Amino acid sequence: MARNLRNGKRAGTGTPATVALTVAGITFTVHNYEHDPRQRAYGTEAATALQFDPAKVFKTLIVDVDDLPTVAIVPVNSMLDLKAHAASCGGRRAALADQKVAERITGYVVGGISPIGQKRKLSTVLDISAQDLDTMYVSGGVRGMQIGLCPSDLIKITDAINGPIARFS
Repeated sequence: MARNLRNGKRAGTGTPATVALTVAGITFTVHNYEHDPRQRAYGTEAATALQFDPAKVFKTLIVDVDDLPTVAIVPVNSMLDLKAHAASCGGRRAALADQKVAERITGYVVGGISPIGQKRKLSTVLDISAQDLDTMYVSGGVRGMQIGLCPSDLIKITDAINGPIARFS
C-alpha cells in the first residue's frame, strides 16, 4: 500500500524520517509490508515483499571511516566497497560500525535505519547508481516500511554526495 505524503501532513506524526521529509516539503511515498522477524537480509526482504526492482531499493549502512561514523547508501543487490566509501569521504580506512553503535548514533534499529532523520547528521555517500533513477526506496525508519523518493531529494535532505561505492557481483 502506497500513500503520497506532502507538506500538508501534520508535523510530529510518523517516524523521524517521514517527519523530516514532511517538514522539508519533500514529496514521498510510504510502502509497508509485513516484516518476518527471522529475516536478516532486510533490504532484500523489502524488495521481495514489495515486488520492487532490487536495484531501486537501497540499504543504509553506518560505516566508520578513520574512526568517524558515516553513512553509505547502496542498492540491496550490491555490496559496499569499503575502500571506495573511505575515499569518497576523504579517508583511508573504513569498517562497518558495530550494530549497537549504529543504533545509538542513528536512533533507529538495525533493519530499519533510515538515512533520513537520524539523531546526528553524518557525512553521507549515495551510490552513483541512484542518479539514473526517477524513484528510489530507502528504509522509512522501522522494519517493514520503505520510503519512495527522488534521489535528488534524498541528496538534498541528507547533504549526501554521490560516489561509486557499490560493488555488483
